[in-house]
Amino acid sequence: MNVPEFPTRVGSGEFGQAIWDPEAETPSGLTGPDGLTAPKRFSVYRNNVIVSLSEALEQTFPAIRNLLGEDYFKALARAFVVRHPPTSPVLLWYGAEFAGFIEAFPPLEAYPYLADVARVEWAWLQSYHAADAAPMDPAALGSVDPEALGTVRFEKHPATDMVVSRWPVWDLMRVNRFEPDAEIDVDLEASQSVLITRPDYDVNLLLLRPGGDVFLNALLSGAMLGEAAASAQAQVEEFSLSDCLSDCLSNGAFKDLVTA
Repeated sequence: MNVPEFPTRVGSGEFGQAIWDPEAETPSGLTGPDGLTAPKRFSVYRNNVIVSLSEALEQTFPAIRNLLGEDYFKALARAFVVRHPPTSPVLLWYGAEFAGFIEAFPPLEAYPYLADVARVEWAWLQSYHAADAAPMDPAALGSVDPEALGTVRFEKHPATDMVVSRWPVWDLMRVNRFEPDAEIDVDLEASQSVLITRPDYDVNLLLLRPGGDVFLNALLSGAMLGEAAASAQAQVEEFSLSDCLSDCLSNGAFKDLVTA
């Protein structure tokens, strides 16, 4: 494939710049055992750095790799790496800009759903490594005065996230990551929003019901239960408060109940 050139982001000093620019000269002062400049040694080092970062991306975004194929993904990853060098020594957190990079990548503009799939995969990683916390016990709602139920708020669980998409990201994730052998018809005209949680040890991905994304977004933004329900009902006729609230509670989306 032909990968368009992107301007490189310069690292710290001559050495850092040379790592991300394959056309750069060997940094001054870099010599081999014979005391001579060692361009071949530096090229090997540079390649190892880029390959290691590309492999880190492959571990974080397996669905994107499967959608694109291994060769295309490797070329895409290399293009990303030279444009977005890591800012932390912890490779676990490398790739935050990958979804945006895909979205702006000219050869992939015919596949606009890829960026949202990458956003779900990044959210999965964040959820997996989020702080541990006991999820809210759904029974806590039973202690609230029924007349005051609409005024309660919820504290977000640290591992909770949501991706709202115009595309069938849940089905694309199932086919390309979680259920590769399942027979799933992916309708690219379908819009799907996904709740990402980790109430215990494993990350859960849940396809939200109609209006569930509007409802949950309002709650995570600090709205009262009654306000969030009214907003979702006004925008989505099929919205069911009981079903959507049950989904959130049973999947550990909240850490605690907040009453006035």
